[in-house]
Amino acid sequence: MNRQMIAIIRMVPLTLVMGTIFFLSHQPGDSLTLPLLPGSDKLAHMLAYGVLAGTVLFALSEHQKNTKPRIVMVFTVAFCLFHGLSDEFHQSFIPGRTASVYDLVADCAGAAMACALWAKWRKRTRIIRCL
Repeated sequence: MNRQMIAIIRMVPLTLVMGTIFFLSHQPGDSLTLPLLPGSDKLAHMLAYGVLAGTVLFALSEHQKNTKPRIVMVFTVAFCLFHGLSDEFHQSFIPGRTASVYDLVADCAGAAMACALWAKWRKRTRIIRCL
């Protein structure tokens, strides 16, 4: 399989996660049932955008991740930030839903935590490979 085909296949999880976030954001406010735990919606945002960040990292080439890991992390969080902005804008048009800066903060926090975990895992696997 050539590199271009591999790059396209690696984009599939990213596209599916973005589509799922869009679908969930498109649900009217009265059709959503979240647990009554305070902050559970923010945890859901962190989880969703952590998964989104993971799929962004998966979609990027190994060469990019190996040569410029910091730039890859900044790009990943920025990508998630812009997707979160568009998601909040989209939600502002859905009945019973509103845009929230706090949701956007949770989105970025989830993406940043996923990048931090990726960096830690990457560092750990580099150490193991050297042994």
